[in-house]
Amino acid sequence: MTLVVAKFGGTSVADLERIKAVAGHVADCRAEGHKVVVVVSAMAGETDRLVALGAGVGDRPDPREMDVLLASGEQVSIALVAMAIQKQGFSARSFLASQIRLHTTGPHTKAKISRVEVAHLQACVNADVIPVVAGFQGVGNDGDVTTIGRGGSDTTAVAIAAALNADECRIYTDVDGVYTADPRIVEQARRLDRVICEEMLEMAALGAKVLHTRCVEYAHRYSVPLRVMSSFNRGTGTLIGEEEEGDEMERPVVSAVTHDRNEAKVTVLRVPDEPGLAYKLLGPIGNAGISVDMIVQNVGAEDLTDMTFTVTREDFPQCMEILRKSIDELSNVLAEEQIEQMRVVGDDSIAKVTVVGVGMRSHAGVATKMFETLARYGINIQMISTSEIKISVVIHEDFCELAVRALHSAFELDEPSPLAV
Repeated sequence: MTLVVAKFGGTSVADLERIKAVAGHVADCRAEGHKVVVVVSAMAGETDRLVALGAGVGDRPDPREMDVLLASGEQVSIALVAMAIQKQGFSARSFLASQIRLHTTGPHTKAKISRVEVAHLQACVNADVIPVVAGFQGVGNDGDVTTIGRGGSDTTAVAIAAALNADECRIYTDVDGVYTADPRIVEQARRLDRVICEEMLEMAALGAKVLHTRCVEYAHRYSVPLRVMSSFNRGTGTLIGEEEEGDEMERPVVSAVTHDRNEAKVTVLRVPDEPGLAYKLLGPIGNAGISVDMIVQNVGAEDLTDMTFTVTREDFPQCMEILRKSIDELSNVLAEEQIEQMRVVGDDSIAKVTVVGVGMRSHAGVATKMFETLARYGINIQMISTSEIKISVVIHEDFCELAVRALHSAFELDEPSPLAV
């Protein structure tokens, strides 16, 4: 028999009716001839409720105690799901991360999975017992409860699938797969039957909310086939895996258009064009845990240059504050007049729109078509970033939806894919 790890998110276990539906999906997996390991998130809204409780005690609650608090959400859902599966006539047992020993490293609330002990899980599977495992949590080196951040249950499921050498990891959610664009914006968006891991990594990082980036990275690293499926409807979903021989000839040039409104642009004007200054400006931002995305530096003129980069909107105010402080502290390397002419300006009304596709590697003219399409609709491009399989542009957020729809049509994503089954 094949082994499937099935993960169910918060909306899938939002109430008792949804939990009974989850048990039905597990029964379906068994009917298909699979052995099953289940991974479950906390019930919808529960983690937010617990975060609010912790914040209500004080402005900066202790991270260790927050982990103990947040991990309690999954304990409720795994017990309820195990009971529901038992009602379907199967043996099932719930497990916390400490019971199976899902080891983590790193700080509380942001831990990373380092190792999964599978002996206990494998013994259950061999005994025809369905394990129901708490996602999102682990055990630190000191034995403390840890949590692995938002989207952590997806990563838990993939880590367990990799450790058990499972045949497939199914991520059940409130959508029935990965689409060529956000269906709420593009009515003609199509569900993709298959997506290459590289494409999914880009899509997850660039605004597609179906899967957490860490989950896809883990699946890619350990060659775990992922399938995104709906817990609300029956269907085959979207399979995410490695590129297979012969794919290149059939693959469309562009597979999807993604967007992300959680963007802000920061520009440092009139920076002296000298070695080491970029590090002195960006180093403190990285030290503060702020991720810098797209970076553009103009060609120097009169020994001065402008440096522009993007951060998330949540990090925007802190980033501006850090930059201004960093400029003030350059007095030991720059003249006073050089410091006085430098200015920091920002814009948090931008969006990033991206076309993604492994097929871009063997096709020229993708950038030309993208820029031509945006120009036709009067959409100004503020920044550009490219790789082998994606082209991202920063535009004003007011044009985000128009840009997504225009590009989706321009690259003929409304039409059936050659890979469609």
